[in-house]
Amino acid sequence: MKNTYTVADRKYLKAFGARVRALRKAAGFSQEDFALEIGLDRTYMGGVERGERNLALLNLRKIACGLKISVAELLVFPAK
Repeated sequence: MKNTYTVADRKYLKAFGARVRALRKAAGFSQEDFALEIGLDRTYMGGVERGERNLALLNLRKIACGLKISVAELLVFPAK
């Protein structure tokens, strides 16, 4: 069964993905190297950055730890 998101949900996921991408690039990681560093698949990270994934809490923690920031800081982004 495929998830169905509202337009607002999709915009929010895309805005979050853009935040993750910007922070990853600022930290000097390629998508592949970052995924290896935090123990997630590169294709999963690509889906996150494109706003195609609705993340689980533990994966949010992995991403934040990999970027050396708090989960709260990771979640500060402009919702479009």
